[in-house]
Amino acid sequence: MEFNKIIERRGSACFKYDALKTVYGREDLIPLWVADMDFAVSDEILKALKTRLEHPIFGYNFPNEQFHQSIKNWMDKRFGWDPSALKTISVPSLMTALAIAILSLSKTGDKILIQTPVYPPFHSTVVEHSRELLTNPLIRVENRYEVDWHDFEAKCSRAKMFILCNPHNPVGKVFSREELQRMHDICSKHKVLIFSDEIHADIVYPPFQHIPIASLGPENVITGISPAKSFNLAGLATAVMFAPRGEISRALAAMNEALHTFMGNSFGIVAFTAAYTKAGYWLDELLTYLQSNRDVLRNFFANELREIKMLDCEGTFLAWLDCRQLGMNEAELKDFITNKAGLALNPGHTFGQEGQGYMRLNFAVPRPILTEALDRLRTALRDKL
Repeated sequence: MEFNKIIERRGSACFKYDALKTVYGREDLIPLWVADMDFAVSDEILKALKTRLEHPIFGYNFPNEQFHQSIKNWMDKRFGWDPSALKTISVPSLMTALAIAILSLSKTGDKILIQTPVYPPFHSTVVEHSRELLTNPLIRVENRYEVDWHDFEAKCSRAKMFILCNPHNPVGKVFSREELQRMHDICSKHKVLIFSDEIHADIVYPPFQHIPIASLGPENVITGISPAKSFNLAGLATAVMFAPRGEISRALAAMNEALHTFMGNSFGIVAFTAAYTKAGYWLDELLTYLQSNRDVLRNFFANELREIKMLDCEGTFLAWLDCRQLGMNEAELKDFITNKAGLALNPGHTFGQEGQGYMRLNFAVPRPILTEALDRLRTALRDKL
């Protein structure tokens, strides 16, 4: 696959590139922030979209049987889990799914638990819907993160819902079966609903393995999945959530209909189905390329630029960088990365206060772009020193 090919994205209403001026004040940055990939989608997905485009009517549609069957087959093949017993609910995105879960399964003032540092919309979606945010900060142990179990159970005893991110964005952790079972058992004990964001499930590196937490017992688990990350389809706004049949799924479906977020879009349905039925080989090749990019980064920070430490990245295409040895405050660090190194990265503090002094770097880019970014960072740091 031509993952090294550089494709010009500017001018395509691409947020990652075309919003640089608005967000960072400059257009000449290498954008390694927004979590999409700078790779063309697979030929099979493009072919399926072109075929759909040849039909000249784009009216109302619905996720058909092929769509649903592709999901079940993919989950069984990739993760050894059959979600057939659960209700599959179509939504535009996982954050839509999370908002629907919060609105339909909790009430104003209920407490919702997250594990920080974590994807910023987890914070905002809870607070913007007038729920109380609880945080279970992950504990840094050498070069990876662990769960503070005492704090987790104490917070669960007060919570209505727990939002899990697995694989974890931004710290790159893939939770083990033992960790997931323990979280599941504690939540079950305290009658806490679990919303599991598993959008990065397909992006996991050996020897780690993604395990759907619902496979350990689905009764109190809502799972969100999408090929948006793994097949670079975020702009086609198509995702699903699995939910236990009965009261939970009825409440979710009713809210989905009330918000008119259930219809789906013509191209998203086609691309979703093609990804899960025809493009598995492409994903396997992508994972090899991403792992190589990850290793380039890891070697660079371990051997050439030791002032910045890259934490272990077990899954996702997002590197979590500890920049605290640079001795800069948040404003100075952002200025250094943006205006001295010429890079657009995500400031760690936006993921929670535990992220202060960190940066998130998206390495799902062609190798020449990654190499240039590291050259810029090396030069900027040497000039500073």
